[in-house]
Amino acid sequence: MRRTHLVATVAAVGLLAAACAGRPAPATEVATPGTSAAAATTASGGAGHSPSSSSGPTPTPVASLGPGEGTVSVVAIDGYAEWGGVDPKVKWVGTFEKETGCKVSLRYYDPRQEEKPGDFPPSSFDVISATPEVSGRLMDEGKAAPLNTAQLHGYDKIPKRLRTLPSVTRGERVYGVPYVWATNEVVYDAGKVSPDGPESLFKDKGPVMFRDRPLSLADAALALKAEGTDIGADIKDPFDLTDAQLDAAAELFTSDEDGRRVFWRDPVEVVQGFATRSVRLAQATSYHLDVLRRGHKPVRALMDRPVTGWADAWMMSSQAPHPSCAYKWLDFTMSADVQRKVSAWMGLAPANPEGCTGAARRICADYRVGTSRAFRGVYFAVRPEAYDKWVERWSRVVS
Repeated sequence: MRRTHLVATVAAVGLLAAACAGRPAPATEVATPGTSAAAATTASGGAGHSPSSSSGPTPTPVASLGPGEGTVSVVAIDGYAEWGGVDPKVKWVGTFEKETGCKVSLRYYDPRQEEKPGDFPPSSFDVISATPEVSGRLMDEGKAAPLNTAQLHGYDKIPKRLRTLPSVTRGERVYGVPYVWATNEVVYDAGKVSPDGPESLFKDKGPVMFRDRPLSLADAALALKAEGTDIGADIKDPFDLTDAQLDAAAELFTSDEDGRRVFWRDPVEVVQGFATRSVRLAQATSYHLDVLRRGHKPVRALMDRPVTGWADAWMMSSQAPHPSCAYKWLDFTMSADVQRKVSAWMGLAPANPEGCTGAARRICADYRVGTSRAFRGVYFAVRPEAYDKWVERWSRVVS
């Protein structure tokens, strides 16, 4: 499985990126959401429950916690819970086990497959790292538990903007603890092009790279808004679009007759594209820009805002078998030490600014963590109400 963090080194092309490795740990499973029920049987030794679209009435947040049940079932995006299997120097799962006495049963999943029906039986896991698409679904289906934030000692260290995002809240209730975040920037080869604005991603002769994700349609919506057309002028939130606005956003991608638009899934693809100078512009992140600059590549990013962004979070299952250890895990992920490690490993901004030390310091500078400019002009992703329409439009774009 390809690692989603980037390691920058001056080399022949100015860069060396990615690390690949298997995961031989006996307590670890690699699973897609579609196999979560079966994986749960392997991980916990119990019977997997039948998938359902809802887990019943929303539970109330726990009032108090016990000493811990001795185990916790963690479902994670690759790279978000490291035990040293890829790099012996990159690990924090073992530290959690030693500090809490909660043995971690760890599974990985690919969030790009989250739209398959019957995913994530709530009794099959305790905690899960969730993208905005996944977190929205878990809340909608009653599979995420509301949290008692008074039991999370590091919660107040996370900026209010992240704590109150609609991707982790419903009304007055909190369902997720932000973990890492990033923004989508317009990155370009300054030796080849001088873009005027976000619309240049769709007007340039290319090749242009876009992130292969339905929510990339929101970046097209921002381009429509920037152009000031009739349909774009009415866009208030790029993640809340009418059918007509969604169609117009999709059309920006499909209007390329020469097919010089490329869709990336692994961040390494962006680095390689600019390193070989085979790409003119890309929808990328601030960390991409920093890596390329350190490799002495003539790349820049548009400074104009607004931009889109996203924040991934940890959530607890509404039927968590081990709630006390689950809360201990949530609290642990907010600690400065874990935040520093995951930020440095993934190239994403830590939710807790206290993690901006050591190897994460440069990444925090990329994302302006802890400053008044960090979230300025950022539309953070949320799962759209009609997400199935976004998926369908996007399938047409990339087909």
